[in-house]
Amino acid sequence: MLKRILIQIWFISACSLIASNRPNVILIYADDLGAGLLGINGQKIIKTPNIDQLAKSGMQFTQSYGCIYCAPARASLITGLHSGRAGAWRITTGGKVIDRDEGKISDKAFSKALNAGKPAKPGEVFLGEIFQRSGYKTAQFGKLEWGFLTSHDRLKRHGWDEYIGYIDHQRAHGFYPTYLWHNGEKLPLKGNTHTNAGKTVESYGKGSTATRRDRTGKETYSQNVFIEHILNFIRNNKDQPFFIYHPTQLPHGPVDIPEVHPDFIHDKRLTAVEKEYASMVKMLDDHVGLIMQELNAQEIDDNTMVLFTSDNGHEVYYWERSAKRKARSIDHHGEGDVFAGTRGLAGKKWTNWEGGITTPLIVRWPGKIKPGTTSDRLTAAYDYMTTFVDLLDQQQLHNKDGVSFLPTLLGKHKQEREYVIVKDAIISGRWKLVNMKKTNYLFDLSNDPGERNNVAGAHPERVNQLFKTLNADRNKK
Repeated sequence: MLKRILIQIWFISACSLIASNRPNVILIYADDLGAGLLGINGQKIIKTPNIDQLAKSGMQFTQSYGCIYCAPARASLITGLHSGRAGAWRITTGGKVIDRDEGKISDKAFSKALNAGKPAKPGEVFLGEIFQRSGYKTAQFGKLEWGFLTSHDRLKRHGWDEYIGYIDHQRAHGFYPTYLWHNGEKLPLKGNTHTNAGKTVESYGKGSTATRRDRTGKETYSQNVFIEHILNFIRNNKDQPFFIYHPTQLPHGPVDIPEVHPDFIHDKRLTAVEKEYASMVKMLDDHVGLIMQELNAQEIDDNTMVLFTSDNGHEVYYWERSAKRKARSIDHHGEGDVFAGTRGLAGKKWTNWEGGITTPLIVRWPGKIKPGTTSDRLTAAYDYMTTFVDLLDQQQLHNKDGVSFLPTLLGKHKQEREYVIVKDAIISGRWKLVNMKKTNYLFDLSNDPGERNNVAGAHPERVNQLFKTLNADRNKK
């Protein structure tokens, strides 16, 4: 018994020593944020000085990919597996928390839904665990996990020492929940009375502005709760290494914000709902600023790596539904979008076109990453885990799909990425193949970033090669 205790003490001490030589890491994960919404990428209406400053003092990636919608992007991030893998995870049904709270289903039915997710295989490793292995304190704040329903046991299994947020992503479509979950316990939110978290209707016709701005039963905004707890976590853990994963709801719709930001109140270019949406993006930027200020205040800024990205490409939450559906077409290149969130790329969220899967990626680490640099290296959501393993000098994991981009960050020999897979698409160098409805589309992104010309007929050998690789990777076990 004594020998076992001594070994445990040694292991904990060794982990602490290893971690003391590693940076804190904060991963800010925006929701449906098109890269075109950032000032560094030409945004003309919404000022994003804090996110822009991250890029100016760090590295920006120009070929970063998420996924076509929320759940597979998050699953890919947390597991290190690409989103095209068949059967890698099971996305559970959304809305069950709301149904239980409204008395529409029994506790037994809720428990059944809660356990419907695919259990982790023995020995499978998740994002939070990577940092726990090196003695880090881990925390997650926001839209928790990947599916539409998760549990306390699953969150602990995935490596989170602390968490606050939504366990049901359908409820996360509203910003005023009656409670959030904090380490397995309910955290009541003052003045919130809506079981659906005050979700507004995605309709922006006559009279809808008054409905959106009605504060009845909507007192405590979830994003303010998250940022408050993030700042407290930084203060309370400044003397030990930590990893914060912040999957914010912003700027996912339906549009809802406590008040319109002063920048947009008198902007005649914008409709009422566009002003509110712009305010959501602005709040996200403000919260990035608060995090950076806190790191400075605690004098740990120089030893903290901050990553900023998004789960998928741009979504239009400020149009009528019919217009939004049209924007999913490969023939749509942002026409009518006052914010130009896709930067003229084809389609938007829910599609494998570039407008739906390209994401911003900015990484800042003072003294390690050269300020104001850019990289065209292919990166994907499933590269993060492998990169963090590399950062923490751990043994690389087996059966993961990612490739570390740490050498790129540090300006060392560029570790090339042969290809990335995003759902039913494969991008390799200048070429992109999309396999959809038994049809192959091939694009030369170097000459046609807007995917206007399908050149599959002119390059049959290229199509066969990419399709073979895509198909093999989709059927990995």
